[in-house]
Amino acid sequence: MAVPKKKTSKSKRDKRRATWRHKAAVEAQKALSLGKSILTGRSTFVYPGTEEEEAES
Repeated sequence: MAVPKKKTSKSKRDKRRATWRHKAAVEAQKALSLGKSILTGRSTFVYPGTEEEEAES
């Protein structure tokens, strides 16, 4: 028989959401930093090509 689940506390919910938002902010910062370095030409990063692109070259 179906039983209702226990309610998640506000603090647990907020902690989970804060972790998710923090991860998103860190990834956004990394992307912005990489974009800036590519535009200025200081980046040594090379995007990995797909197998199709490599086969055509």
